[in-house]
Amino acid sequence: MTRFVFNTAATLDGYLADPDHSLGWLFAVEGGSSTDAPEHADAWQAFMDRVGVAVYGSSTYEWVLRESDALAQPEQWAQASGGKPVVVFSTRDLPIPPGADVRIVQGNVADHRADIEATAAGGDVWIVGGGDLVGQFDDAGALDEIQVSIAPVTLGAGAPLLPRRIESHRMRLVDVERRGQFAHLTYAVTRGRT
Repeated sequence: MTRFVFNTAATLDGYLADPDHSLGWLFAVEGGSSTDAPEHADAWQAFMDRVGVAVYGSSTYEWVLRESDALAQPEQWAQASGGKPVVVFSTRDLPIPPGADVRIVQGNVADHRADIEATAAGGDVWIVGGGDLVGQFDDAGALDEIQVSIAPVTLGAGAPLLPRRIESHRMRLVDVERRGQFAHLTYAVTRGRT
């Protein structure tokens, strides 16, 4: 069964990205990249093995394009995307690396949900972010799990983890794991509206 999973890292004060939409803070933390420590790489690979499709908001997608230099070096996209098909929600036309399996869509999550599930082919849908996009999936009744790796850094401002209200009666803590400098939390989420 396809599950909709938000898996991300956040700062101790609850931000996904700094005010410039950068995730540079994450890679400055020891273990911030899955290639830094084998135990992180194993957990990451186990997660990615379950993913059938990744879904990005436009700011997150543009940051990944810049950081991976995938437009100039298309071979970098496979590593940046984990080799998974990608759906990007955007109101703008965005570039796509040559040969990449990327679809740019507009509109409501609910309008694209069936196509996203079909693309996942029974695997999980990894909602990469940002937080507002995750909220839109929740609004569409398509959020089953939230995984957050809390990093030992504070930003004071930026893009919040999840700028929506999800009440505690809908979330249940199912796992807490220490991953080096990170506290990895997993919450099962009871689906909201459909």
